[in-house]
Amino acid sequence: MEHNDFSKKFSDHTHFKENRFHPLVWINGEPNIGGNVYIGGMSEVNATDTQVFIGDNCDIASFVSINCADSHKLCLGLTNEVDRKPIHIENNVFIGSHSVVKGGAHIGHHSVVAAGTIVEGIEIPPYSLIIGNPMQIKAGYYLNEINNHNSSV
Repeated sequence: MEHNDFSKKFSDHTHFKENRFHPLVWINGEPNIGGNVYIGGMSEVNATDTQVFIGDNCDIASFVSINCADSHKLCLGLTNEVDRKPIHIENNVFIGSHSVVKGGAHIGHHSVVAAGTIVEGIEIPPYSLIIGNPMQIKAGYYLNEINNHNSSV
């Protein structure tokens, strides 16, 4: 069975909409996903009722959750609705396996999210390394390396 046949049949029997990435990538809502983007299997992009933007040339590993929604206050009876915040991932960002990007996050271009990192809903500058839980931001971590690479080309 060809990839497209499998994707269609899988989509018909699950909540996974067909997408250009992998049949086991779960996309909800209408995220704006740029060109030359890879999203690995078993990853989720949830843009339900808000904006999720993923720039060009991004590499999102398997088992990543990019999720605009936070329902903990709803579950506790503190509110009557799910809290949803936009997510913005600029160009040339790598997100490692088993990471979570939460609503409100803005990840600057040429940044790396290390595997297993929980990215909180804040603005992160370009060229950063984001690592851990709780996350630590090493701002400008990749700036010199990229500048040196570009000057030698």
